Amino acid sequence: MNNFVKLGQDIAETWAKNGSTYLNGALQTLLLALVGTAAGCLIGFICGILQTIPTSERDHFVKKAILAVVRFIIRIYVEVFRGTPMILQAVFVYFALPYFTNNAIRLDLILASYLVVSINTGAYMAETVRGGILSIDVGQTEGAKAIGMNHFQTMLYVIIPQMTRNILPQIANNLIINIKDTSVMFIIGFTELFAVHKSVSGALYVYFPSAVITMAIYLVMTVASSVLLRFFESRLDGPENFDISTTDSLAHTSGMFNYIEKKRRRPE
Repeated sequence: MNNFVKLGQDIAETWAKNGSTYLNGALQTLLLALVGTAAGCLIGFICGILQTIPTSERDHFVKKAILAVVRFIIRIYVEVFRGTPMILQAVFVYFALPYFTNNAIRLDLILASYLVVSINTGAYMAETVRGGILSIDVGQTEGAKAIGMNHFQTMLYVIIPQMTRNILPQIANNLIINIKDTSVMFIIGFTELFAVHKSVSGALYVYFPSAVITMAIYLVMTVASSVLLRFFESRLDGPENFDISTTDSLAHTSGMFNYIEKKRRRPE
């Protein structure tokens, strides 16, 4: 019991001295995760759509060749950034230019951090978007083309809205992962939450109390993000009743959907 009391006292004392530092680190972590996820989703959408552009025998050879090269480059990008740890990607991106240019060119620390998180997320989202597009029933595409839509219009107005709703849980999952995985950016000197923890614990020799505070802040950020994203997801579902409101007495006999409520049981 005495150990728990001492731990509580150490946590309170550590927070009293460095609370604002922890909060600033949490803010940097949250901004890095949000921006990186948003930029990664944009990269993923572009890569995923490029991988699913259809080709036929009637298409020109140049179009087929360009798409083949683009898809090959995207495949290499996806495999490299999904197959290597983000911490090593950060080291490579931040130190590659100085190494090859004899320190003549160096990326800004903040820019390098945002770039790494963005391209890492983009690699995962590229496959998510590709799978999301392929999961939409082919009848949706055929129906759109039957009413005169071209491929661009079909993707913009029919496929992408449905696909986005389907992959929203994965986008939320990537955000939560990024909130935690941005902790590796301390390796190149970016001052996020984990870097603050390392700094405070090293200065005050309170490693475990600082770790408890850091873990609690990470948990609050991830749980809050999960709740907000689930709420947004539920809002996209729309109402449960999709009955079409109309004054035409013949509307329902002409094939329009009619939602019939179950009759309540009368009390016996």
